[in-house]
Amino acid sequence: MVKNKKTLIIIIAVLAALPLIFKSDSFHNIMVLLLIYATLGEAWNIITGFAGQISFGHAAFFGIGAYTSSVLFYRFDISPWVGMVLGGIFAAMVALIISYPTFRLKGSYFAIATLAVAEIIKQLFVSWKFVEGATGISLPIVDDSWLCMEFHTTKLPYIYIALGLFAIVIFVCNYIENSKTGFYLKAIRESHEVAESIGINTTNYKTLAMVISAFISAFAGSLYAQYVLYIDPFMIFTLDISIKIVLLTVLGGIGNIYGPLIGASILIPLSEITRVQLGGTGRGIDLMIFGLLVILVACYQPKGIIGLVNKVAKKFKKEGEGNVEANS
Repeated sequence: MVKNKKTLIIIIAVLAALPLIFKSDSFHNIMVLLLIYATLGEAWNIITGFAGQISFGHAAFFGIGAYTSSVLFYRFDISPWVGMVLGGIFAAMVALIISYPTFRLKGSYFAIATLAVAEIIKQLFVSWKFVEGATGISLPIVDDSWLCMEFHTTKLPYIYIALGLFAIVIFVCNYIENSKTGFYLKAIRESHEVAESIGINTTNYKTLAMVISAFISAFAGSLYAQYVLYIDPFMIFTLDISIKIVLLTVLGGIGNIYGPLIGASILIPLSEITRVQLGGTGRGIDLMIFGLLVILVACYQPKGIIGLVNKVAKKFKKEGEGNVEANS
């Protein structure tokens, strides 16, 4: 774990330095989105990578976080920082409520159930007049302010807020992975029946993983809403967001804390570059290219890019040990 912490600190330091080296607005925009999606990937990794429960509905928690902070700021002038925390709590409560019925399902049935829940929540927000329904919410424009989390002259504050959130989340995930809870979740992932046979309360631990995952996803949603300053149900609760979370984590390495960051570092720049270069005519090309990468990785290295890196590292290590023995 100590080695992991040192590596994580180096990664965070590099990410903090990049926006100071590359100062273009387009690069800063990519950095903000990359860190938000990497955070979402870490959240999804807890329930799917650690616990083995495949969810296609994380856009619901993302959207709840976005709408909570936005509505509180839009209607009651409450700071988005407060809304971010409340959004996380509301998302965790929703996760707790839906966990009991959905965790009675397994495999593909559970995945379909999470997709259905996300669609139900989306339709509720489309019809809910208090949150402006399908029209969406345009957040009030105020002067640059940390309290209101709005910055119009530079994207650097958004980058460092997103980086701070990502840093906290990845350290939390690292702790969970190496804790008793993490080992229990991995036991559930490998075999639900075996986990129960050795006394693990599988329902409780899966519910805990879902609640933590939802809480983190909502924080990312709140930050995203403050960054774009406009939300509606069709852009926040979309299946596209859930699929992106799944794809980037699978490509980077599912079940590994570095996987979401690696996947986001490929998907988000690819998405933004194709959007800028091709405009409306290139819609979906980024996901087509990314999907092809996922297929190739799934066929040749199911553990993702991080698995490929580990495989190459072990190969070089063995060759190095062989050369040492030969020289001796």
